[in-house]
Amino acid sequence: MKTPAPRRQKNAAPIDIVYLWVNGADPVWLDKRQHAYAAWAQKNPQELAVFGNVAGRYRDNAELLFSLRALELFFPDHGHVYLVTDGQTPAWLRPSSRLTVVDHRSLLAPGSAPVFDSGHIESWLHHIPGLSERFFYLNDDVFFGQPVDPEWWFGERLKVFLEPACARHPDTLTPQATALVNASIQSGQWLAQRFPGYRHRAQVYSHTPRAMRKSLMHELERLAPDWFAQVRSTVFRSWRIPPIVPDLAPRWMVQAGYAEQQELNPLFISTGEPQAAQQFDTLLTHFGQLPFFCINDTCDEADDDDPRLLRIAHTLQKLLPQPSSFEYVDEACVAA
Repeated sequence: MKTPAPRRQKNAAPIDIVYLWVNGADPVWLDKRQHAYAAWAQKNPQELAVFGNVAGRYRDNAELLFSLRALELFFPDHGHVYLVTDGQTPAWLRPSSRLTVVDHRSLLAPGSAPVFDSGHIESWLHHIPGLSERFFYLNDDVFFGQPVDPEWWFGERLKVFLEPACARHPDTLTPQATALVNASIQSGQWLAQRFPGYRHRAQVYSHTPRAMRKSLMHELERLAPDWFAQVRSTVFRSWRIPPIVPDLAPRWMVQAGYAEQQELNPLFISTGEPQAAQQFDTLLTHFGQLPFFCINDTCDEADDDDPRLLRIAHTLQKLLPQPSSFEYVDEACVAA
């Protein structure tokens, strides 16, 4: 599916960009994660969500570097970029007046312990100081794949995207279900209590750039204070406490008339699956014709030199060879 060609924005207000990023190979951070997990697991036995603490969840395959290249290529008129991290900065990141590194400690609740659950962190994004009303939220493994038309994404209603396939949902949260399935189950229950006649669609939302409005997230926080409080109590991802942003937020926005949803999943590459090589070939063939794509690291505990992982940066370098304004081009600066 192609989006329309970009048009001049009717609303001149900038559209900011928010990324989450972590370098899971950083020895200081890795030691912090290991100690935090040992303490958390002792207090929360049988609580860890599926894939909630595998290395692939935190591994840096240079996705952010290439996502920023895609951002400048396909959305050069974007607003300010906020990079939310746990006291880390990419070695290649060049200081820029257009980018701010936001440390968890300045965003999360005062006195919060270190957090390793993205659902907890993203529940605070609409509180970033200076963030524009309209913004895109991206995980660093999500990429724009063709020129961005802001009016198509935002317009009168935001665009949100369901995966085409239905997900078989149990009636209650289970430790065997993925975080997205559990989030869908809890979203359905929450919405059914508040909207008579609500009909739940047992589908999960695609891995996409998320078109967001800051005021809507503040409104949702006022409507669901207990769920926000639960999510903000997590340290690692718990199957009992599903995240809010991936499912409840878009589903509520659709139900309230703030967003419209489509079934769309142009390309989701799962690096640990047998079909990954074919999916990368599809990306090479159709790059520039995809509204967005995701390269999801599902190699879990694989070594960093695993060929399946090396293929990520190798492919992206072919597609996006031009450095962005956010990176050093002098290798000596990167090594410093």
